[in-house]
Amino acid sequence: MNGVRRLRLGAAFVLLLYLTLHFTNHALGLISLDAMSAGRWWFLALWRSAVGSLALYGAITVHGLLALWLLYDRRSLRMPAWEAAQYALGLALPALLVAHVVGTRIAWWRFGADDTYPRIVLVLWMLAPELGARQALTLVLAWLHACIGVHYWLRFRPWYPRAAPWLFAVALLLPTSALLGFVTAGREVSALARTPGWTDSMMRAAHAPGPAEAAQLLAIRRGFLDAYLIALVGIVVARGVRRLLERRRSVRITYPGGRVVSAPAGFTILDASRLAGIPHASVCGGRGRCSTCRVRIASGREHLPAPSEAERRVLARVGAAPDVRLACQTRPANPISVEPLLAPSVAPAEAFATDVRQGREQELAVLFADLRGFTRMAENKLPYDVVFVLNRYFEAVGTAITRSGGVTNQFTGDGVMALFGIDSGPAAGSRQALAAARAMVDAVSALSAELAADLGTSLRIGIGIHTGPAVVGRMGWGESFYLTAVGDTVHVAARLEQATKDYAAELVVSEASAHHAALDLSGFPAHTLTVRNRAGQVPVRVIDRVAALPTT
Repeated sequence: MNGVRRLRLGAAFVLLLYLTLHFTNHALGLISLDAMSAGRWWFLALWRSAVGSLALYGAITVHGLLALWLLYDRRSLRMPAWEAAQYALGLALPALLVAHVVGTRIAWWRFGADDTYPRIVLVLWMLAPELGARQALTLVLAWLHACIGVHYWLRFRPWYPRAAPWLFAVALLLPTSALLGFVTAGREVSALARTPGWTDSMMRAAHAPGPAEAAQLLAIRRGFLDAYLIALVGIVVARGVRRLLERRRSVRITYPGGRVVSAPAGFTILDASRLAGIPHASVCGGRGRCSTCRVRIASGREHLPAPSEAERRVLARVGAAPDVRLACQTRPANPISVEPLLAPSVAPAEAFATDVRQGREQELAVLFADLRGFTRMAENKLPYDVVFVLNRYFEAVGTAITRSGGVTNQFTGDGVMALFGIDSGPAAGSRQALAAARAMVDAVSALSAELAADLGTSLRIGIGIHTGPAVVGRMGWGESFYLTAVGDTVHVAARLEQATKDYAAELVVSEASAHHAALDLSGFPAHTLTVRNRAGQVPVRVIDRVAALPTT
């Protein structure tokens, strides 16, 4: 199946290139009709050569037949709106395009009629403007179909969010320029048509089809439409027959909460979810390109077929546990119990995120921070004022954390937790955490000065930093999933933040963090802290003022 999809993707690229060059050629009409004709020479030199014709019509055949096959192959027609739109446009385009293809390429091939821009524009702009309107609509729909496919294919790439605005600009400007070029050419042809004898002379030079030839072209078009309609009806009938046969043997799939779905044999787990109307994440539309539909197999795993090589690669990429499978690729033949691992509204950025239930153990730096005395300060404030101050505070410290390379993890009350070194390791993470501490103190001081007239007292912050092993993963329930860390390192970092109250200091940092950051803190007071429910003590350094820290 993955080979089939790759073949269809390759065919789609050829068609996208053809459409892009075709639109570019139309856009030359903004210059002149002669410019369009000059561009057409190069366009036809590519696409009416032996290689170009083979590539183009091979792509049309492959893309069309595989689209019909995939329509038959999918078990459920329940799908996201974007996927339904792409399918609907794709199925409608052959019927919309056939008149134009027959009137240009087929007419040239069968009868030697030259589909010059003056002839085509004359027909679509003056002789049959209703055909021109339909052709303009068809080109827009074809472009929309292509853009939907490109967007949902590229959105997993890390660079795509940055490139998306530029690609959107191109996607908007190219068809707009093409349509404006057609309008400009139409006006130019209208002026030329008023010249006595121009129309007849141009039609003779282009070898325009006569009545008999036009009748044959109409028969070809009707034959294609009849064959296409028969193919669509055949797929619907074949799907119905298969459904009847599959209903003779159903598979029970149990979801969290005890909900049981009886799905026909041959359905994937994702098909079963869609059939029963159970929300199930699937960023790529069930094509096996991402991992958002993955599920944990609670029971019945031993009866499942082994994952394909493509599925194994995707699961390995997210570090999935042995009991995790892709719902869109797994077709159970015996009863199973499953638990979807991502919220149904998961974003494309989560397509290859680390397995949310399993997580992974790694060394990183954890920072906890808390405003000092804010509860007493808030006692005499209106609730709206408290929310305003807290949001400004969270904005200040959150910006400091992210600019230093950290991940803001939790905002609780007037406290914040942040993680550093998830991707860069404990050494870089420790340096980033210390840099964030400096930036946070500076940001809070600036905020305090700005709000001094309203606060009545200065804002002060206490920060604790510790580095060590923790389990990192996306945890939560329902739609409330977020990246977090759990373990002894998190517990110790929280204790160090609390210790800043005891020492009346801005920062308490563990010796482990200082060691990883290669920072000499021998000039600061050394202490050992006892952490509740933890054996042994934690050696720390107490930093009265973060500004006194040496640079890393």
